[in-house]
Amino acid sequence: MFSWVKQEQGGRNKEGEMYQTVTEGLQSLYLKKLLPLEETYLFHDFHSPALEAADFQSKPMVLLVGQYSTGKTTFIRYLLEKLNAFGNSFLNRFICSQMPNQVLQSISIIDTPGILSGEKQRISRGYDFAEVLRWFGERVDRIILLFDAHKLDISDEFSEAIRAFKGQDDKIRVVLNKADQVDTQQLMRVYGALMWSLGKVINTPEVVRVYLGSFWAKPLQNTENRRLFEAESQDLFKDIQSLPRNAALRKLNDLIKRARLAKVQAYIISYLKKEMPSLFGREKKKEELIMRLPEIYTILQREHHISPGDFPNVTKMQDMLQHYDFSKFPSLKIKLVESVDKMLSKLPPPMVSGGAFEGSQDGPFGHGYGEGISAGADAEDWIIGREKHRYDEIFYMLMPINGKISGVNAKKEMMNSRLPNTVLGKIWKLADCDKDGMLDDEEFALAQHLIKIKLEGYELPSELPHHLVPPSHRKNPTADR
Repeated sequence: MFSWVKQEQGGRNKEGEMYQTVTEGLQSLYLKKLLPLEETYLFHDFHSPALEAADFQSKPMVLLVGQYSTGKTTFIRYLLEKLNAFGNSFLNRFICSQMPNQVLQSISIIDTPGILSGEKQRISRGYDFAEVLRWFGERVDRIILLFDAHKLDISDEFSEAIRAFKGQDDKIRVVLNKADQVDTQQLMRVYGALMWSLGKVINTPEVVRVYLGSFWAKPLQNTENRRLFEAESQDLFKDIQSLPRNAALRKLNDLIKRARLAKVQAYIISYLKKEMPSLFGREKKKEELIMRLPEIYTILQREHHISPGDFPNVTKMQDMLQHYDFSKFPSLKIKLVESVDKMLSKLPPPMVSGGAFEGSQDGPFGHGYGEGISAGADAEDWIIGREKHRYDEIFYMLMPINGKISGVNAKKEMMNSRLPNTVLGKIWKLADCDKDGMLDDEEFALAQHLIKIKLEGYELPSELPHHLVPPSHRKNPTADR
């Protein structure tokens, strides 16, 4: 139904207008296509006021909530990588801050006062803190609850604050911050206690997503969970980076609903106008048409192939129509309706970039670089060759014939790893480079290397990367040695 403005190179549409964002395009098309239809058929009187620039241009908002010293402001500094130079005296006092930061081009971040327990703290604020949070919760795109892994507790006021987000549960994410300050065993206990406490406050069947990590730029105090923290931070970054796309789609869907309702409004108003007599009996006819409004809805549904769900509440519509002169309603203007019919296509919004998001996937410090299957990718030699002498001892104990061991013998050895057959089957498929059902010494070493990678907790690739292919099985082995 809605297909217009196909994206062309550089984001330029057929009219030569450059859309910097999806929401700018939606706003422009609303003003040109939908607003004229709304104004003509009294949409703003019957349904809702005209949309303003702020309804389109507002960025996705992230609301941070947590008790004192859970790292809310530090978390913001970590994301922006920009605020350190301003100092805490500035950070503790600013109400609204604008700065040239790439992250803030895509999202707005809302910090909140630290939460304490006790009645005194609530009274001293001078306002209903939970109600303020409820107001923001309805308008933001993501709510992040921060907890300190070193001193976990949920105070009475914090529980009240979380309950203020009732109905917004899909927006909530939890960050268990400063997780590097405890060891693995303590972290497991803290995580379990947190989930138990949240279960009493967030009453939903779905388990809330909890991200573990230490979200600041200082060295980790406990490095045994480094890989876990890196993976968790990347997952959180991806979640935040998706907000502009999801926010734009939500605005798009809202505008689609509004456009459908505006079209129905035009059909209703023009139908009532068409049925009115030119001179006598207008009041009587008006009352008759209002009484027949449910029947008119059915007629319009069939005539224009409209879903019943697109029609406004019939009782409310009947009450509002009492105050209008039907003879002054406009007739149906097909061009206005057709203009709306050509509306609302999707353009890809930008991802969040800059700050901690910038370059996090690239270079030798990107997540997973030089680990697992990627180890040895930038080495000149075959990385498996460094351990091949150990693998050769096992290989020759398996009684190779003509330099190869059978699949039966290889299976017995590989099953010593206790990996599932499905995993070992994938390893065999990757290691049997020439697909002859047997393994030579290099292929066997490769299989042992892949088993080691899997046992260390890394994932296996769907295809064997070039740097792991045994030298004798490469197309030009001389050049690769």
